[in-house]
Amino acid sequence: MDFLQPVHDFLACPTPQAWLDEATRQLPLLMQDHANCEKKAASTAMNLLFRYNDRRDLQHKLAQLAREELLHYEQVMEMMEERGLGYKPLSAGRYAGGLRQHIRTSEPGHLVDVLIIGAFVEARSCERFQALAPLVDAELGRYYTYLLKSESRHFEYYLELAQQYSPEPITARVAFFREAEAGLILSPDPLFRFHSGIPETTEH
Repeated sequence: MDFLQPVHDFLACPTPQAWLDEATRQLPLLMQDHANCEKKAASTAMNLLFRYNDRRDLQHKLAQLAREELLHYEQVMEMMEERGLGYKPLSAGRYAGGLRQHIRTSEPGHLVDVLIIGAFVEARSCERFQALAPLVDAELGRYYTYLLKSESRHFEYYLELAQQYSPEPITARVAFFREAEAGLILSPDPLFRFHSGIPETTEH
């Protein structure tokens, strides 16, 4: 899948095998948090649409992204229902907060950082879907493969918008968040979630 090469080039590290092993043991929890991630991704896009409503390209790309994320949320929820998995609240993992703590407060730095983080979230999601697809059951594997193109496109949307709205090259800022993201993925994590690091426990 050549279209995924930019995703792999963007990330500093692949998902550790220990996370993949835990994911296959905790598929119901994984699906639950995946549903949460899709809903949160739609919310993030909508928040940007309202906050930056004077930016035409952002409005166009993120409106499409929000629609797709909500569709994915509905699809995951439907698959959970078919499997007899009830929806239950889950505490948030550390991943998003660990990245967002570095967001600059002044503009346009704030917007640029939020967009760069969005690119990393989408890229990591895409990388994990690809890694998980051959490890899970056939139905779920097909669905994860189906998601790859939209997730890779969302990654590109965020990265393109970050560069467009930054008054300077974003290379250094991307490198900063690349290191921070890899640190979260490669370090022990007390909670297993879709974007968590190396599993420390088997919390349900």
